Amino acid sequence: MALSLVRMVRLALVGLAAFTSIASALPAPPVPRSTVLAPDADPFYQPPAGFASEAPGTILSQRDITAAFFGLIPIDVEAYQLLYRTTAVNGSAIATVTTVFKPKNAKLDRFVSFATAYDSSATKCQPSYAYQLGAPQDSLIASVELLIIEIYLALGYTVASPDYEGPEAAFGPGRLAGMGVLDGIRAVKSFKTLGLTGNPMVVGMGYSGGAIATGWAASLQPKYASELNIKGWVQGGTPSNVTGTMYQLDNTAFSGLLPPAIAGLSKPSAYGAELDTFISKVMTADGQKILDSAVSECVTEDLLAFFERSIFESSFQSMGEDFIFDPIVQSVLKQNSMAVNKDETPTAPTFVYHATNDEVIPYADAKKMVNSWCNWDANVKFTTYASGGHATTEIIAIPDVINFVKNAFAGTTKSGCIANTELGSILNPIALGVELEPILVKLIDALFNLGEQDSKVKSDPVGVLSTNL
Repeated sequence: MALSLVRMVRLALVGLAAFTSIASALPAPPVPRSTVLAPDADPFYQPPAGFASEAPGTILSQRDITAAFFGLIPIDVEAYQLLYRTTAVNGSAIATVTTVFKPKNAKLDRFVSFATAYDSSATKCQPSYAYQLGAPQDSLIASVELLIIEIYLALGYTVASPDYEGPEAAFGPGRLAGMGVLDGIRAVKSFKTLGLTGNPMVVGMGYSGGAIATGWAASLQPKYASELNIKGWVQGGTPSNVTGTMYQLDNTAFSGLLPPAIAGLSKPSAYGAELDTFISKVMTADGQKILDSAVSECVTEDLLAFFERSIFESSFQSMGEDFIFDPIVQSVLKQNSMAVNKDETPTAPTFVYHATNDEVIPYADAKKMVNSWCNWDANVKFTTYASGGHATTEIIAIPDVINFVKNAFAGTTKSGCIANTELGSILNPIALGVELEPILVKLIDALFNLGEQDSKVKSDPVGVLSTNL
């Protein structure tokens, strides 16, 4: 459910470090920021009349865009955006956007679905907006995760990154996000401009907040989109149990992720019918003000606005700890916890990785999820990282993730459940070959700035954020 402040800082460091080195190889000049419209003002995001009668995954509109790092430096790839039909929690039709990056010499029999961790319930934070040349960079995470996407582009994979939270930016409801990912894959598969062949192979991935979308896509795919040629799923730092994640985040440097999650779960496309009246009744004036802010700001502001506060405090809501145990709330939380139902078990090979000392997302919950899936005959590789915290683990894991992706496309992943522990905390800059060395060097720079188990950021997250952005 959450992407930590440390991860956001790490990504900022990565992107800023790469800024100068890539600029000389890319075209210019930038366009004025005023030419790019926010999603709420951009007609492209509005579906045509009658779209509800279309099948999930149907492309409703398409356009070319110029993708850019930090809205300023164009990326030398073909880039497109597709408005497609997907599904709300109650089964009604909604429309959202996926952004597609196609590199030169792309492999036409496969592509990657990359769920970025934008962790916000404000529509201006949709990654499709941040990816565009000239867009203001309110959604810092989506902006800098383009460098990670660059790894897959360099390997010759087309990459699709969906606005999986839907048109209302509903952060938290995993089922909605999972369907958004799967319908985005359907849309890309049918997008003839890409020249994809036959029934293209797909690997889906996401870390932290992006693992909500990816984990639920993996869980729902056998029933919701069985026709897709899914070769594998990768999910790291997975918030598999919403209740456990909320308790771990509460009253910490990362507690600012909780109000947007509450707001996101309460959106009409999510569980507004169940939660809206209840939330309105128990929120204090201060609590409602914080929720209102959460639907208009991105993760940076959210973290600062609710820093080291608790959702159980009386100034936020009137029920104290009983708030989370209310039957209405419990029903919603249970519906969005993974590995509860046997018929929602991934059937494609799945790579799950998590740090023992993850300070944001409980390790024990991820392990429990894996154990349940394995008991239900899933094929899961579960890697425990014994060194590092939430942010550093994604960096350290990159070689393992890339190798899993390659094996998944080749059909050479091992069957059954495999568990291993990694003790190392060093990323080899040539671990994936000379062509990726410049990108991995930037990731190493970020790893150094974070420090062991992310301790540098944990000690003063707001200070580090201010210093490095």
